[in-house]
Amino acid sequence: MTIDVFAALLMALAGSGHCVMMCGGIAGAFAGQVNKRQLATYNLGRITSYTIAGTVVGGAFAGVAGIAEHGLVSLRIIAALVLVCFGLYLGQWWFGLRYLERLGQPLWRRLQPLAATFRQRRSYTALFAAGMLWGWLPCGLVYSALSWSAVSGSAPQGALLMFAFGLGTLPSMLGFGWLSRQLQQLLQSLGFRQLMGAAMIIYGLWTLIIALRQLQILQ
Repeated sequence: MTIDVFAALLMALAGSGHCVMMCGGIAGAFAGQVNKRQLATYNLGRITSYTIAGTVVGGAFAGVAGIAEHGLVSLRIIAALVLVCFGLYLGQWWFGLRYLERLGQPLWRRLQPLAATFRQRRSYTALFAAGMLWGWLPCGLVYSALSWSAVSGSAPQGALLMFAFGLGTLPSMLGFGWLSRQLQQLLQSLGFRQLMGAAMIIYGLWTLIIALRQLQILQ
């Protein structure tokens, strides 16, 4: 379980450049309009959505796998392959995850106007609600993290993984409004994204090898 939490944190940190490109405009504009406590509330809502999604996915796939060892190892193989796909996507070598993002677009088109309405208000309840809606923005990074929730084995563990992932996104999302332009450019640069993408691919392949060995032992 510890290695899965590490994987969730690593994905979030490695994908900080992706976060800046996907959500930096929202975070940067919003950071200039609210105080730090309001911004934290907004992001807490986003992390809450991630945690709920992790709970649902973790519980659902635990039921499908029957929490059997073979089932969980098979799911781990799939998660490792998704991590490799994310590394390729992050490094801009392959864009297959964009198809997953497109699947979430119809829902986001319905949620986005409501999120904007809540964001215009300044009450903490409205900001928390806006953050929760923001959490459903179609994102290959989030979908990759959810793959680890699928192999967690239970709803509580799936929730923990996505909560850890959400925490890993905070440095880029909370700090975007105060980051120097040079650092923003570094995070968004192709070189940084390819370096992080390569790290994701290596980690995914390493996880895949371990899972395949476990599968051989069980057989």
